[in-house]
Amino acid sequence: MNILNNDVKKYINNLYEDIDGEIGELHEYGFNNDFPIIPKETARFLATIISIKKPKQILEIGCCIGFSSSFMASLIDEDGHVTTIERFDLMIGKAKKNFEKLNMNNKITLLEGNATNILKTLNDRYDLIFIDAAKSQYINFLPECLRLLNVGGVIIADNVLQNGDIVKDFEEIEKRHRTIYRNMRKFLHTITHTEGLESTIIPIGDGVAMCTKTKEIVNLSNETGENYEQ
Repeated sequence: MNILNNDVKKYINNLYEDIDGEIGELHEYGFNNDFPIIPKETARFLATIISIKKPKQILEIGCCIGFSSSFMASLIDEDGHVTTIERFDLMIGKAKKNFEKLNMNNKITLLEGNATNILKTLNDRYDLIFIDAAKSQYINFLPECLRLLNVGGVIIADNVLQNGDIVKDFEEIEKRHRTIYRNMRKFLHTITHTEGLESTIIPIGDGVAMCTKTKEIVNLSNETGENYEQ
């Protein structure tokens, strides 16, 4: 199920210029080798938000081979910094090599391990948090992300529409995908029904959710109004 008409998607993507230089080459390498990196339209969305918000400190959950963290680091001021989290050894090794090649080691800190555990140890505050990791864990990442996010800061979460599966009935979802489906629906309901968050869902790529933290203390809504068979 396509979120956007293919002709519309192709037209929009053709409007964007290719990503320049070695970061653009990394993007092309990632796609050609089936690494789960963000598409060009999502990268351009990130670039737009960064140009508006001008974040100094960025936290990324899900580094993959280091494209999105390198791309964001290239867009922020010299005194800005990106902290990124990755748990898979293969991705960690590739990301480290790419950061070295792109001369990004002074602008990016890579934390190795499970984000659920690492987030609890962090005490720095961030202006932008980009989530692109295990989709079933977004709802579990959210409380710690809000603790770490400055008021006025933005959370951007990628791949929230699950190739259109998010709109299906629970019984239509393959059993192996039901935990992701259930937890993503809960995540989307929570960010759109919680006082202190101003949220929107944008059908680009595989769906992007964005929410702005409008007050310091945010008490998350836990009611989704949905029941699922076990």
